[in-house]
Amino acid sequence: QTFEKVLIANRGEIACRVIKTCRKMGIKTVAIYSDVDANAVHVKMADEAVCVGPAPTSKSYLNMDAIMEVIKKTRAQAVSLNESICCSFFILSPKILPPLSLQASEGVTFIGPDTHAIQAMGDKIESKLLAKNAEVNTIPGFDGVVKDADEAVRIAREIGYPVMIKASAGGGGKGMRIAWDDEETSSGPVYEEPVCLHSREPDLKVLSKYRQHEVHYEVQQNVLADKHGNALWLNERECSIQRRNQKVVEEAPSTFLDPETRRAMGEQAVALAKAVKYSSAGTVEFLVDSSKNFYFLEMNTRLQVEHPITECITGLDLVQEMIRVAKGYPLRHKQADIPIKGWAVECRVYAEDPYKSFGLPSIGKLSQYQEPLQVPSVRVDSGVQQGSDISIFYDPMISKLITYGSNRAEALKRMEEALDNYVIRGVAHNISLLREVIIHPRFIQGDISTKFLPEVYPDGFKGHKLTDLERRELLATAASLYVAEQLRSQQFLGTPSKFDISNALQNRWEIILKMAVGSMFNVEVDGMKLNVTSEWNLASPLLSVTIDGTQRIIQ
Repeated sequence: QTFEKVLIANRGEIACRVIKTCRKMGIKTVAIYSDVDANAVHVKMADEAVCVGPAPTSKSYLNMDAIMEVIKKTRAQAVSLNESICCSFFILSPKILPPLSLQASEGVTFIGPDTHAIQAMGDKIESKLLAKNAEVNTIPGFDGVVKDADEAVRIAREIGYPVMIKASAGGGGKGMRIAWDDEETSSGPVYEEPVCLHSREPDLKVLSKYRQHEVHYEVQQNVLADKHGNALWLNERECSIQRRNQKVVEEAPSTFLDPETRRAMGEQAVALAKAVKYSSAGTVEFLVDSSKNFYFLEMNTRLQVEHPITECITGLDLVQEMIRVAKGYPLRHKQADIPIKGWAVECRVYAEDPYKSFGLPSIGKLSQYQEPLQVPSVRVDSGVQQGSDISIFYDPMISKLITYGSNRAEALKRMEEALDNYVIRGVAHNISLLREVIIHPRFIQGDISTKFLPEVYPDGFKGHKLTDLERRELLATAASLYVAEQLRSQQFLGTPSKFDISNALQNRWEIILKMAVGSMFNVEVDGMKLNVTSEWNLASPLLSVTIDGTQRIIQ
């Protein structure tokens, strides 16, 4: 017995994700939405839905007064909180805490850790001190409050350049940069404006030593703790592939960690969770060097974007575990019950142009949208459908694409197939970049770090460079498709007509095409002979083509 009704103070894919588990547990759900999200998928999925304001998040999804009115109106027994509410309201606006406490006293349970844990771990200065006291490895640096730019310069000189400057309440790589000298330390975006929309004063800063010559891996340890003092570590996630300090591709487990390092890191993550009396699912992030020394970065007091790959290799439903913990149940598992079964990879699919600074947001309507669910062991966590709008008001994530295999090679092969079969039209998207990353020799070998993208693409991502064979295969397919379409038109109209394929291809290539048996074409491209076979389904955006015995997916 858990809750009868849960209000989900979120939108998009994570709201849909929570609703799915609530359905499985027999819990009714209440969605909130802004006026531009009236037709959103999470609104349609929920049992009830209430509009909380106009499009800007500060007036809708972060409008705490409106959300609390919905809680009272719908009589929800529990609330699954928006990550931004946790960060923006709990950490940086203490004045919001009294009404939340009042609401809790009226019988509403918040699904997640208590406000003490959120506040302590949300402040990078306090969290580092707590980590030190819990005997968790921390990055050498200044542990106090950096009051202004002059003091920052003085401390940076003492630590030694380069230094990493991070907003004390920043998260997800936001408000973080590397300073190489006094001028860069005393200026820049961290000092120019507040990190939090709800704060009128510039946020406090954290300065740490930045080891630019070392290979850096970013590894997360997922933790799960209850209100009875029990805590588990759920094995690690490798999150080193990043752009602008935000993750792009994640996998579990890590190719780099050995069992001893994994255990030590997990035990330190649990020690920190217990030190802050944590009770829910959370994530402790570590920076790991090439010698497998690891250092605490931060603790995220929420369900992470990357949680599906942890679920894949452990068999746990983390949302279900969070709901059970919130209800007061003890954990059902012991540390020995947490396995590593197989391998999982997650790609974050964004509506963005990967050819511009590794991804500038793209807005518009999804004129065509088809998830690759026909690929074995594929999971797609999304909050969109065909016709959905990618708005300027919200994060441009389209989905989280997850593949699972018995080993890393199988998981990556399925990811490659899933990306090829993913149809997204109407907005720019980053699938071309994701595919290039997962088939890159360095990535396949596990030779990755937080510098992977700038090192592999120093001049920016330029797209896939076709080999001569790939170019010929595509030309042969295009020629075959053109002829198949013409033949289909003749059959439909019942009037044979002549067509000139060389003219259709603008005489740019020497192509000779002959009709073979059934749906096969014999094509000669620039002197190379190729056999091309397909069902030639002209109504589908995807075309499965066999070229000389090798199957290809063409969009």
